[in-house]
Amino acid sequence: MARIFPRWIAAACRTGLSTFDSGYSRKQFEDDVVNECEKDIRSCFEAGAAHVVMDFTEGRLAPRNDPRNPWTTRNLLPFFIELDNRVLDRFSPEERENIGVHVCPGGDVDSVHSADVPYEELLKHLFKLNAGYFQLQMASERDRETAYKLVGKNLREDAKGLPQMAYIGCIVTQSPRPESAQEVCDQLVAAANFIDKQRLGSTDDCGFSPFSIDKKPNHGSPDYARDVAFQKIANRVAGTKMAAEKLGVH
Repeated sequence: MARIFPRWIAAACRTGLSTFDSGYSRKQFEDDVVNECEKDIRSCFEAGAAHVVMDFTEGRLAPRNDPRNPWTTRNLLPFFIELDNRVLDRFSPEERENIGVHVCPGGDVDSVHSADVPYEELLKHLFKLNAGYFQLQMASERDRETAYKLVGKNLREDAKGLPQMAYIGCIVTQSPRPESAQEVCDQLVAAANFIDKQRLGSTDDCGFSPFSIDKKPNHGSPDYARDVAFQKIANRVAGTKMAAEKLGVH
């Protein structure tokens, strides 16, 4: 699996929407953004990736309306969805089955940037993306049940030719405590009360160490954090198998 970081789409748009040279139109700017993102995804597949995940951490930050980030007051989330769909719609349903979107409130340096934003503000828009699957931060969510309900309500059975999958986060990456396999199992079984069990899977809330300079203060050191990450991943795999057996799915 390859993860690409088209957050530069959001970054470019929020700085460039109103700042164009006379010879460079907004339309050309958007076309270039879409073309380059498509190129990134196709290059991952050509290099042998079975799945490509688009990192959309800007999604939950967009509705925050933070005066320190004036672009967040401009209601750009629907525009980001539209722009990303221009990329996704260049791929067939068979290709999009292997193209996913990751969302979380941030996770670098054991911190978050938008966990205080109501998840509904993102989830009511997110599944309008014509992606095949979504990797969703959930384990660290304060109100998991409400978030599960929102996913079940908005996950689409037909996203331009394919059903969408939801991979819910069962691992808190900012915490050095390894979750047990039973905890993972319990989260998935609870989620299955609201999300079709045939379209449900597990993932981690965020990347374990997204940046090379990440100091991981909660863990003590990047080396210790790496050991913890492997423990957490192993327990997630075991817990997912337990949940699948309990729910009767493969």
